[in-house]
Order: sequence, then structure tokens, then C-alpha cells
Amino acid sequence: MNAPTQIDNSEYKILLVEDEEAIAKLFLYNLKKAGYTYEWAENGLEGYLLAKSFQPDVIVSDIMMPEVDGYEFRKMLLEDEKLKQVPFVFLSAKGDETDILAGYDLSIEDYIVKTSGSKIVLAKISSLLKSAVKEREKAVNEVHDAANTMGAKTVPDYAPEFENFTVKHWHVPYQNIPGGDFIDYFKVDEDNMVVVLGDIMGKKWGAWYFAVAYAGYVRSAIRMILSNKEENLSPASILNKVNNAVFQDERISDVFITLSVISINNKTNTLKYSGAGDLPLIHKSDTMNTIKSNGILIGFKEVGDYEDIEVAIEKDSEFYIITDGIPETRCTGGEFFGEPRLRDIIQKRKNEEDLLEPIISEFTEATNKKFEDDISIIAIKKVA
Repeated sequence: MNAPTQIDNSEYKILLVEDEEAIAKLFLYNLKKAGYTYEWAENGLEGYLLAKSFQPDVIVSDIMMPEVDGYEFRKMLLEDEKLKQVPFVFLSAKGDETDILAGYDLSIEDYIVKTSGSKIVLAKISSLLKSAVKEREKAVNEVHDAANTMGAKTVPDYAPEFENFTVKHWHVPYQNIPGGDFIDYFKVDEDNMVVVLGDIMGKKWGAWYFAVAYAGYVRSAIRMILSNKEENLSPASILNKVNNAVFQDERISDVFITLSVISINNKTNTLKYSGAGDLPLIHKSDTMNTIKSNGILIGFKEVGDYEDIEVAIEKDSEFYIITDGIPETRCTGGEFFGEPRLRDIIQKRKNEEDLLEPIISEFTEATNKKFEDDISIIAIKKVA
């Protein structure tokens, strides 16, 4: 017999959306007493804006409210990729069958009549959180089992040695689940290396579970392309071929991915870059530049029209590619860490310092190690 799932209430955030102050204060008192972190909004519009910054683990909302009622509030959440996954409970004085069914039509977890009392609401919140914990534990075990079965790793331990260059990466999987992001290196020969950084779209367990297999699929496709040696190590050509393969494969054609692909030649000292829906490449030399690719997401349409951007590499030049985990994680003050702050750290890094340590140090301190997504960054430096 399995032991009951235990949770620490202090680790979870509850958003209450309720326009009646007396009722709200009663629920907030009980939430505080139970040890939860909480916020309160008085209507659906305030609730939506607060949900985006607060990122609650459970949302409890009244239905009849001014400006934006509970039904419209729920519809707004369902259009938000991150917020639509948050467990949602309707709290209302209305208890007839029509109102209850209208709530469930909006994919809510439960519907509680206000006369049930705050203890019932707290019990429901606890039940939802325990269910989420169980779901996560099951998903984590399945993902690890899948990865072990396939002998797959979405991120290698280290980059291969490459003459005249230092190449490093930092990767932290969200909640220790191998998944959303993947990194790979292809040392074609002593003179050429290809670097790949990808991000599977979607933040729920399904996306992470699928990413192990998807990363293997993309990795195999790239290796096959490189083995032919017909493309002169063109990142754009690699992306075009991977995109076409993904688009034509019905098993994965509805899964989208961002990809950054870089090829480096240490004899000609040139770097070629092409991206698919990715964040810009950061280039530090005498000045700081961002190099943006306009390529669309892999698998979005049959022809991607990817193009190479070629850069001459000077001694001490640095290049950084990232997924959205770093800029879109919130700091302890609620603001996003952001790309400008990352570029500022890179700009100020001293030559004697490690390529990634200043970034890791400031990012972990600013966010108190509470990451909201996979964290991935690759740094490349010409050292000789």
C-alpha cells in the first residue's frame, strides 16, 4: 500500500480572485493559517495580470465579478500557454446544474459552492496539489525510464576538445526532468565542429517526456546529413533538411522546436550560424552584437527558407546561444531576468574569469535558484 503523498504548503502559491472583501479576507486568513503563499485580486482582469507575474500553483475564482467575470477570466487563462495548465477551481454562490456544467466546459478541476466553507476549499486545494505531485513523480519516473531504455542523454556532460577554442555549456533541467532543451556537438573532423541547441515547445509533462525521443530523432537526422558531407557544413542546409524530415513525418509533425545551429572551422577562423525560431546569437569582440536569424520553427511549414550568417572569428571573440529559460525566468522581485541583463554580464566578464561562472553566479542569486524552465546556454571562445 502506497504511503499518502505529503506536501509542504509553504512551497505553493494560491491565487484567489473574489470581489467580496469579507469573503476574500476569510479565505486569505485560512490560506495564511495553512502556510500557503497567496495573492488576491478583485476581478478577472486583475486576476489575469496578477497570475502572469505571480505564477500560482492553484487558482480559485468567483464567477460573478465586475469588469471581467469568472468565465471570461478562465477563457483568458486558457489562451495563455503557461497559465492554462494551472489547476483552476470555481468558487461561487451559484449552485444550479447549468452553472456547474458551464464551469466544467471550461476545463476546470472543480466547482465549489461558497456555502461549503473555507475548510472545504482548503481541502480541495490540498487534493489538487497532491494530485499534481503524484502526476509529476509518475512523469519523472517515466522520462528517466525512457531515457535509460534508449541509452539517451539530451545533454552531454562536456563539449569535445576543439583546437584553438574553448566550448562550454550550462544546463539545468526543470525540476530535474530530462526534456525540453537538448544540446549536441558533432566533431566532424579536426578542423570542423557543429554545435546544436534545441528547445521542444511546451512546458507540460508531455513535452518533456517526448523530448528524449525527439532529441534522438533530430540528432540522428543531423548525423545522417553530416555523414554525407555534401553541404559544406552549412547550418542553413542542415535546418532545411531537418525541417523537411520533421514536416513529412506524421508522428511528430505537430510538435514544434526552436533550433540554433553553429558550424566552426578552426583553420579559416569562420563561424556560420542559422536559427529556427530561436533567440539571437550573442557575439562579443571589441563590441557587443546580437545576430538574429529569421528562420521559422522547425516543423511549422514544409519550406523553412533558412539562411547562413557567416562571421569572421578573431582571437578572444566570444559567442553565446541560449534558450528562453534564462531571460524568461523571474527574479525574486518578480521581474524577468531578461536578455539585456545577460548581455551586460557577458560584457563585464573579465578575461581571466570562467566563460560561464559570472552568468551562473548572478542568475542563481537573482532568482534564488527557483528556475521556471529548462536553463541552457552554450559559450564559445577563440583562445588562440
